[in-house]
Amino acid sequence: METFKYTRADSAAQAVQLAGQSQTAQQGAQVRFVAGGTTLLDLMKLNVERPATVVDINRLPLDKIEKLPDGGLKIGALIRNSDLAHDPTIQSHYAVLSQALLSGASPQLRNMGTTSGNLLQRTRCPYFRSTAFACNKREPGSGCSAIDGENRTLAILGTSQHCIATNPSDMNVALTALEATIHIQGTKGERDVSIQDFFLLPGSTPQKENVLEPGDLITYVTLPASRPGAKSVYLKLRDRASYEFALSSAAVVVEVADGHIRHARVALGGVGTKPWRSVEAEKALEGKTVDPRVFREVSEAALRDAKPQSQNGFKVELAKRCLTHALTLATKSA
Repeated sequence: METFKYTRADSAAQAVQLAGQSQTAQQGAQVRFVAGGTTLLDLMKLNVERPATVVDINRLPLDKIEKLPDGGLKIGALIRNSDLAHDPTIQSHYAVLSQALLSGASPQLRNMGTTSGNLLQRTRCPYFRSTAFACNKREPGSGCSAIDGENRTLAILGTSQHCIATNPSDMNVALTALEATIHIQGTKGERDVSIQDFFLLPGSTPQKENVLEPGDLITYVTLPASRPGAKSVYLKLRDRASYEFALSSAAVVVEVADGHIRHARVALGGVGTKPWRSVEAEKALEGKTVDPRVFREVSEAALRDAKPQSQNGFKVELAKRCLTHALTLATKSA
């Protein structure tokens, strides 16, 4: 770990100001915000992240869950994952989010991890986490060791010749199915970004994972009002039952009326370079009858553009089965 400057902020405005000042004073040197530190500190120890300045934001008043006038929900950036997962409103109206959070990490990590930290969780690709190997995400232009290397756990959707790393978060998949909005405060003011637009495909610039600019701070996340009668499910398939990242996962939100699907939102995890919303699956579900054969056809549509690598071809079929079963569970009593 390299030496760095540490400072604390008491407000979002001060945090943004401190980050902006550090960027200017140190000629664009990296600044990182820290809350739980469950990802950042690990990567600093590995010399993958080497910020010149770390701004502690734990004192910021961003740790509340609030109901909005339109029926939606406002989730503070510093809400701990455990608190969010066990919140009664989340459990009753946004079950897919609670299930996703509880399927990730360990209780100890969930007690520390935050909403904003989870949104910014970095890939678990072993080549990204080891400075001994080439990685375009870590060092642009150096190459992607994963393409010809160990890629069993890596992405089959949204990949490029420059990067095949997966987004590792469970929470992000659920938030994608729930059509969350990310609220950001930065040196240029405040803005809102849909979660679909927040994450970026690797393309030729895999080092850019999201739309955040230097000094930008995520302040909260909003969810639209839950649809009456809709049911949601998060299903995660992994190598072992605890503290393991997804090989494939599916977050589905489904509303059924008279045996037909009136509304559906589908997102996949463990298989994409970002939390993967499947518009193809959603369109294929619209108006269809509740039938396992229909769900299988839908899963085929969702994985139609998959590009497996040398060791992860099994993920194509695994993801299809995962989505089919998640849809079956979500419509079981319909």
